[in-house]
Amino acid sequence: MSQPTTYAFFKGKFVPLEDANVNIMNNAFMYGTAVFEGIRGYWNERTEEMYLFRMREHFERMMDSMKIMYMEPRYSVDEFCRLTVELVKMNAPRVDTYIRPSAYKSGQKIGPSLENNPTDFYIFTVPFGDYFHGAGGLAVQISSWRRVEDNAIPARAKIVGAYANTALAKTDALMAGFDECIVLSENGHVSEGSAMNVFMVKRGVLITTPTTENILEGITRGTICEMAEAELGLKTVQRQIDRSELYTADEMFFCGTGAQIAPIISIDRRPVGTGQPGPISSKIKDLYIQVCRGDVPKYHHWLTPVYGKSEFSPSSSPKPETSPR
Repeated sequence: MSQPTTYAFFKGKFVPLEDANVNIMNNAFMYGTAVFEGIRGYWNERTEEMYLFRMREHFERMMDSMKIMYMEPRYSVDEFCRLTVELVKMNAPRVDTYIRPSAYKSGQKIGPSLENNPTDFYIFTVPFGDYFHGAGGLAVQISSWRRVEDNAIPARAKIVGAYANTALAKTDALMAGFDECIVLSENGHVSEGSAMNVFMVKRGVLITTPTTENILEGITRGTICEMAEAELGLKTVQRQIDRSELYTADEMFFCGTGAQIAPIISIDRRPVGTGQPGPISSKIKDLYIQVCRGDVPKYHHWLTPVYGKSEFSPSSSPKPETSPR
């Protein structure tokens, strides 16, 4: 039996994923001149519904990334959302899913300049479980690589070329026997993980790095700040964090769309707290997944159902052209 076709949205059409290809002279391929987002879809077996978590906020952030990179949006945020719902519905996954929209410079000429360089757009989806493959806690090192500065490649934009910095830091950590790393900014303060934000718990207080430490302004990060106060009575302090503070933290965890909530149990081979995921990290992790799967009605406004009725249901918008097989 043949496998069902997986579709992508590419150059204004829904096409089979294997047909969504770019020329090797594409500017984004040669120079990293693309921006992207990662959106998670959570499958709820009980309700047989796929929930897209904070989709609108992701596309609003992508619009900001596009502004930085001189990209003219072809679609509005609402249109991006409707296209995404339509694509996920076409692919009909019944497992947790990762959605990757991207805007990219598609000119085919030598030279990295962004002007007179058209912008194209795509979306694809893939099944996606745990980023850290079910690890109970992460062993982390402080990377020798520094986070790129805002005046070099701004981390607040998800720019494809900047992820060479991520790749170097992550790869060195894995090759040294660690699960992940934390990178410092050029001023020596904690920035974030290779591709996720970081939180520290000290004496019952949540502490995270400010946006001025060359971090991506994480949507999951903002979610945690809001939920921790509302559900656990924990306020979040945003301030500079010294490297040595990490060694004395009671608890630590990463957060991000891909990473979700990932407790850190050691830093540079020093145990964090008891060397096991702490109670606050564990509560936040459990609550976050419950919210994402639609099991906490209070936070349903963050969720877009794919198969049920929502403001982005495909029936409420013109159906885009679909390329023939």
